[in-house]
Amino acid sequence: MAVFSSTLDSRFECVEDAEESVRNFARESGFEESDEYFIALAVREVLVNAIRHGNRFDPDKKVGLRVFREDSELVIEVTDQGEGFRLESVPDPHLPENLERPTGRGIAIAKAVMDELSVEHSPSGTIVRMAKRLPSG
Repeated sequence: MAVFSSTLDSRFECVEDAEESVRNFARESGFEESDEYFIALAVREVLVNAIRHGNRFDPDKKVGLRVFREDSELVIEVTDQGEGFRLESVPDPHLPENLERPTGRGIAIAKAVMDELSVEHSPSGTIVRMAKRLPSG
């Protein structure tokens, strides 16, 4: 089973290379260029959230990225060392009262792009798990 895994510092400068690696993995998994773009965008948003909201830019905390194929899906796991959040408590950016909020769009983008998105909590932090069905054929 092919796996890409990386540990990132809690700095935005680390996101671009990780995003490109995910895009390459998606391409090798058979996704078209437009799907590669949107999968990478979802990962970018979740990585930025892990750095900003999870680890709060703490230089002593790391963000983990793991990408692999499982059954008929591309699976992406982003981990941080933060306190965690509840998916249902993230404000819906589509609601009128949230339209001008500066935050909250990253999770909405990832949910729209991916087929599955879940959040798990562990003693060491938060795991955001995303999955996208592999293209058939």
